[in-house]
Amino acid sequence: MTQQRRLGKGLGALLGESALEATRAEQLGGTLEVDVGRIVPNRYQPRQTFDDSSIAELAESIGQKGVLQPLIVTPRAEGDYMLVSGERRLRAARQAGLSAVPVLVRDVGDRELLEIALIENLQREDLDAIEEAVGYQQLMEGFGLTQAEVGAQVGRSRPAVTNALRLLELPDAVQSMIRDGALSAGHGRALLGIKDPRRITPLARKAAKGGYSVRQVERLVKREARSKKKAPEKPAATTDDAERARLEEELQRQLGTRVKIHLEKTGKGRIEVAFYSLEDLERLAERLGAGSA
Repeated sequence: MTQQRRLGKGLGALLGESALEATRAEQLGGTLEVDVGRIVPNRYQPRQTFDDSSIAELAESIGQKGVLQPLIVTPRAEGDYMLVSGERRLRAARQAGLSAVPVLVRDVGDRELLEIALIENLQREDLDAIEEAVGYQQLMEGFGLTQAEVGAQVGRSRPAVTNALRLLELPDAVQSMIRDGALSAGHGRALLGIKDPRRITPLARKAAKGGYSVRQVERLVKREARSKKKAPEKPAATTDDAERARLEEELQRQLGTRVKIHLEKTGKGRIEVAFYSLEDLERLAERLGAGSA
């Protein structure tokens, strides 16, 4: 389409409908009504779970009084809007059957999308500990922020951000328990004291099933550590052990009898070759190139 034809359709065709509506919004005090079908979710929304009963209560209130606080949106090139803040209100408005909602249009970049969503949810205490940690991780990995910078942006201390991020080291099953409320963030941090990651999930399930307090879990972790010290594990096989076993197997295959290699730390050692009769000894001597006895 040529520039002249676009101008012929008016300012909306030239600027785009969303840009024109944003201009109107500024003229009308910053708010306008937008079809709920034209608002897409914030792709950086850290919150993954929403309380159905809470949404239903809000929907009933909105059905009676409408949406009293405008949602914040940002225009997209596609002509629709991305939600910046107010997902609970948007969900409740849809549930209440509203076709349009009041919005404030703001020009917001990707980093601000995540920061605003995080701050809004943190202020309302709507995020579980894992969602909060994932949001911090997104800010760090997506925008190159340090833990201290993340804390400054969302109003948290650096140690608070550090402690939140540590929860992402837990196995997925334990993170799910924290998301579901079966365990708290304090339980999760206590479980991180277990050195063997294979033991974390079983102990987490035991704590959740027994309704253990954080202090009880801390004692459980300490007992686990003490029991490991009293019963040291068998050292894992080294490269030397694996090579020795391979050579023993190869020699046994070639000689047709049991072979044992004794290897010392200095690199010296000896080889034991078993025989079970004088005829067997003669056979081995021939195999080794020594001729008949």
